[in-house]
Amino acid sequence: MEPVSSTGNAMSHDARKSQGQDGQRSNVHHGGRAVMKMDFLPPPGKPALRPASPSARPLDARLTEQRNPRSTRIDQLSTTEIVDLINAEDRMVAAAVGEERQQIARAIDLVVDCLRRGGRLIYVGAGTSGRLGVLDASEMPPTYRTDPDMVQGIIAGGFDALVRSQEGAEDHPEEGAAAIDAKDVTKRDFVLGIATSGTTPYVHGALARARERGARTGFLLCTYPSEQLIKSHDVVIAPLVGPEVITGSTRMKAGTATKMVLNTISTAAMVKTGKVYGNLMVDLQVTCQKLQERGERILMVTLGVKREEAAQLLEESGGHVKTAIVMCKLSLGADEARRRLEAAGGSIPNVVVTCG
Repeated sequence: MEPVSSTGNAMSHDARKSQGQDGQRSNVHHGGRAVMKMDFLPPPGKPALRPASPSARPLDARLTEQRNPRSTRIDQLSTTEIVDLINAEDRMVAAAVGEERQQIARAIDLVVDCLRRGGRLIYVGAGTSGRLGVLDASEMPPTYRTDPDMVQGIIAGGFDALVRSQEGAEDHPEEGAAAIDAKDVTKRDFVLGIATSGTTPYVHGALARARERGARTGFLLCTYPSEQLIKSHDVVIAPLVGPEVITGSTRMKAGTATKMVLNTISTAAMVKTGKVYGNLMVDLQVTCQKLQERGERILMVTLGVKREEAAQLLEESGGHVKTAIVMCKLSLGADEARRRLEAAGGSIPNVVVTCG
């Protein structure tokens, strides 16, 4: 049975280990909190579903492959009840991710250190995990005006696997290693392997080669990490979202948890490398009407100017919001504003404080 905390939230992998495998109530303390078993909640208006036997042992130790006792009769539920059940399960995801906050923060600091040294963040995965890595990487240039090489995604099976499943591609560790060689990974890079089951050969092969090449490495999974896995990498992130509503369908809760973790890592890295001013994406490059209007609004808010002046600043800055802000605040031309930003590592506060 899947344990949760006394507050009904998902538990960290350390807390779950301390509870044991029999699912019995435990008052073991973890992180200052008592943890205990809570009965599985049935869908609204339905009697409790049959739980697995407390003494039963799963056929597969990986959480992602175990059967969810709350959904064993999902095929007998009404449409609304199915929605309610899936929604109830999804509510556990954010709590599980929150339990890994310290490890996520460590991953962010590792990424930022690598980016500041001219390195890259590289995601590696297969199937859903690989697609989510590629998705997060692909959103960095339009959102934060990063060089496309700064954050990259590698997926087993290559480009074709983005739109058509190629599950067999994940079984070849040597191809994962070859992908790392093709990226010419160095000690300046951080490579994050994503495999919700924790066992994907392609990902392990890629990470092993990345370590051989001197890169820092991390692992994101949604099952209990082994001691060897923890020892092998600089950081291991393991949000334990529990068995899926449809057994083994890790595109669901595990996929959602993966998306949340990657969003947090990349967003925080962009904040800490000067891509954000306040909570505004000021390293925005105007390339379409939507971004033109967003850029104008950012300038109006940060500089207190009218839309006409904001539009003029954007034109003079070459459509770069961050440059436009420095131009206005320090009464500089575009070239000098860009030079000072570069010298300050792209940080608007550093430019303004230094020159103020």
